[in-house]
Amino acid sequence: MEVAAVGVFDSLRKKRKGGQGQVRGSSKQDTTHLDDWASSRQGVEAYVEPRTHVTQTTVLLVAHDGEWTRRRIASPEAAADFARKRKMPLYEVERVGYPKRMREYQARQKRERGH
Repeated sequence: MEVAAVGVFDSLRKKRKGGQGQVRGSSKQDTTHLDDWASSRQGVEAYVEPRTHVTQTTVLLVAHDGEWTRRRIASPEAAADFARKRKMPLYEVERVGYPKRMREYQARQKRERGH
């Protein structure tokens, strides 16, 4: 008897029409969201997160108060272009980690929700 190995996330990666798994790429809407978000906040910095088995390369934007948002981006080079055009610093999460203010913001939000 032959048994097929099934990964936990296999069904999440399948194309809508079936077939092999595929990671969703970035879209114009992703970039538009990042632009809109960054333009409405102060002191925004960009952090590029590497591609994984289940997620494409992403950009994490963090404001001065720790508020943050994340969206897919085509590549690390596209992340660098995005940050350069908007004159914001870009950091590699794998090298510098996540900013302390982001963790503190998340903790404040959790306390305010009563969790």
